[in-house]
Amino acid sequence: MTAMTVHLDVVSAEQSLFSGLVESIQVSGSEGELGVNLGHAPLLTALKPGMVRLVKQYGHEDVLYVAGGTLEVQPNHITILADTAVRGEDLDEDSVQKAKREAEEHMANSSAVEFDYQQAATRLAEAVAQLRVIQQLRQK
Repeated sequence: MTAMTVHLDVVSAEQSLFSGLVESIQVSGSEGELGVNLGHAPLLTALKPGMVRLVKQYGHEDVLYVAGGTLEVQPNHITILADTAVRGEDLDEDSVQKAKREAEEHMANSSAVEFDYQQAATRLAEAVAQLRVIQQLRQK
């Protein structure tokens, strides 16, 4: 018996990262983790920086990182419009660790002048989400 699939497009401003059939996806929505399969109710929601786990046709898995964006679910089509999207295997752990350290240091050593807490917190959240993607790939 073949699994039921739905078409998924993952697109960022830079490129189309994925277009094909999937059995399911898992994403970090604005209200928490969300799983989507064929037959899911129509939905439009914001995405937080985090992992997108694709279970492609025939059970093959792929992991992507998105730095926010929008998820749209229609009866036979799912679209992720990402602010930034990167294949999990393309993430550089050393660069991500460095960005995380810099964001933490910036938040810890900030003066009241010229400090944008929201920007530093966003950078930190993105780095932590990227590290989760890297760790997920190691567990495969």
